[in-house]
Amino acid sequence: MEQIEVYFAEASGWVWGTPLLILLMGGGIFFMLYIEFLPFRYLPHAYHILLGKYSHQNAPGDINHYQALSSSLAATIGFGNVSGVAIAIVSGGPGVLFWMWVSAFFGMATKFFTCTLAVMYRGKDTNGHIQGGPMYFITEGLGKKWKFMAVFFCFFCLFGASPLFQANQIVQITNDILKKNTSLEYIGNMYSNFALGIVITILTALVIFGGIKRIGEVAGKMVPFMVLLYLFSVLFIMFSRIEYIPSIFQMILKDAFTAKAAFGGSVLMIIIEGAKRASFSNEAGIGTAPMMHGASKTNEPVREGLVAMLGPVVDTLVICSLTGFAILSTDMWKMADGDGIQITYQVFEAGIPYLGTFLLYITVLIFGFTTLFSYSYYGVKALSYLFGAKYGNYFNYWYVATILVGSVATLSIVVDFINIMFGLMAIPNMIAALLLAPKVKKAAKEYFSRMKAY
Repeated sequence: MEQIEVYFAEASGWVWGTPLLILLMGGGIFFMLYIEFLPFRYLPHAYHILLGKYSHQNAPGDINHYQALSSSLAATIGFGNVSGVAIAIVSGGPGVLFWMWVSAFFGMATKFFTCTLAVMYRGKDTNGHIQGGPMYFITEGLGKKWKFMAVFFCFFCLFGASPLFQANQIVQITNDILKKNTSLEYIGNMYSNFALGIVITILTALVIFGGIKRIGEVAGKMVPFMVLLYLFSVLFIMFSRIEYIPSIFQMILKDAFTAKAAFGGSVLMIIIEGAKRASFSNEAGIGTAPMMHGASKTNEPVREGLVAMLGPVVDTLVICSLTGFAILSTDMWKMADGDGIQITYQVFEAGIPYLGTFLLYITVLIFGFTTLFSYSYYGVKALSYLFGAKYGNYFNYWYVATILVGSVATLSIVVDFINIMFGLMAIPNMIAALLLAPKVKKAAKEYFSRMKAY
């Protein structure tokens, strides 16, 4: 098992090397400068779009703007925001948070471009149903000769859109709660983990076999509640230690450029870790969000791009940041006697006596399950593209089976595996978006000039 862990760690390091860092962060910087910060002037307009002011029920697509963003956030707001931040800080030091912010800020521009393209170049599956996503804007926007990149993206999406991490962490925190409050000796062994995996599988199957409309309805109801509950809990921890906030900011900024607190790391390592964790939390540049936003009911691609921009703000700049502050304010990251969700569990246990662990448990269950519900949709679309729409739903059988694998697998293997798949998915998505950037800029200028005329 140790040899397998080493193999996956080395492969993850190779994929997430300097070239991919340049492609993701450099691409985001290019998008931001190329569009001249234009969409940022219209963030209030994006909010009005989200509230349905410009919605048209007869427009092509399956879900409205709010459901598209909620479903996308349901997929991104999950354990990457809770345990993923803890893993990042323990492995890279407090400075990782700064580079997560940088990556997320430019990731907003990346999401604007990729999700605008997802609607601009929607295609049709073999059933004649309108679909959006990187595989479609690659072939519809760049031409059939680029189909190899679409196939490359979809192949790795079949593995990247997996429930391994979510299942693993749901099982982990359930074990922590049970061990804390019961005297059961068998909690945490492979058999009890497998049993929990079966329960997770059944609950997930009840939703995902209902398709994107059911996923959108469930996500639309659960996402606001889970975000508010988590924010309330984390803010309570922070305000109870508000005197530490200035020193935390100082520590983050200092470590971001000196790497003194990183465990054997360098500034480049911290930048890579920050970009990796930001991508894991908000998926800007990975290519999953365009598949969800491509299903939105709209005839205006730029509108969906504006809505999609709000994702990294909520996901990384708000939720991940607050998680990081809470962890740093309690100093649990220095002890690091656990990994992933265990560290955040200890933070909540210390920060909110008696109630903290139960608040965290309720929140992360919702986080985990909403992500489980939404991720399946990405795999269905990828399989539909590769082999035809009539085979797409077969992915769900593979999906629920891998929940059981994630329930008993080690955290390090799961994290490295997902990082590898995400990194490989980002390559064709970002290349296509960069090549099609002039089309987005032209559409944006035309759209915003029309808005000024109103």
